[in-house]
Amino acid sequence: MALPSTIYRVTIQLSDVDRGVYESLQTTVARHPSETEERLVARLLAYALFYEPELSFTKGVGAGDEPDLWVKGPDDRVLLWVEVGLPEADRIIKSGRHAARVVLVACGRALPNWEQQQFPKLEGVPNLSLIRFDQAFINSLVATLDRSINWSVTITDGNLYINVGADTFETVFKNG
Repeated sequence: MALPSTIYRVTIQLSDVDRGVYESLQTTVARHPSETEERLVARLLAYALFYEPELSFTKGVGAGDEPDLWVKGPDDRVLLWVEVGLPEADRIIKSGRHAARVVLVACGRALPNWEQQQFPKLEGVPNLSLIRFDQAFINSLVATLDRSINWSVTITDGNLYINVGADTFETVFKNG
């Protein structure tokens, strides 16, 4: 018998000063049994960083041909494709041909090796943005995880601040 997904209720108070986006976000996110808590945190960070009203989570791990998040236009074309983790370069190259804009939120313990092996193959994808998160930052947020996630997120000048209860975490997210 397969293990069920773990459901998280998420509230994010978003203040993205860089883009002028100020929203109170509420969503429910499922973490597949094969997904790590680190990857879940990275998906939530991607949701906050690229939030727009049409941004939605996909089936994720369970749907091999979908990204983690996307924005689809009224004609069902993918306007924004957001991938989280360390995918094969071929997957990103293919998505770059089918989506107007592609974002890879690269994170994971194997990030240095992945960068050496996969990143050179991605240099020819003109509509690709790459965000890197420090593993220690991800791990700090994982330590605060509860089934009910309550974050206050501020983004300004390429700095990311997250308040969880009385704790504040910050990082510079590397874009490019």
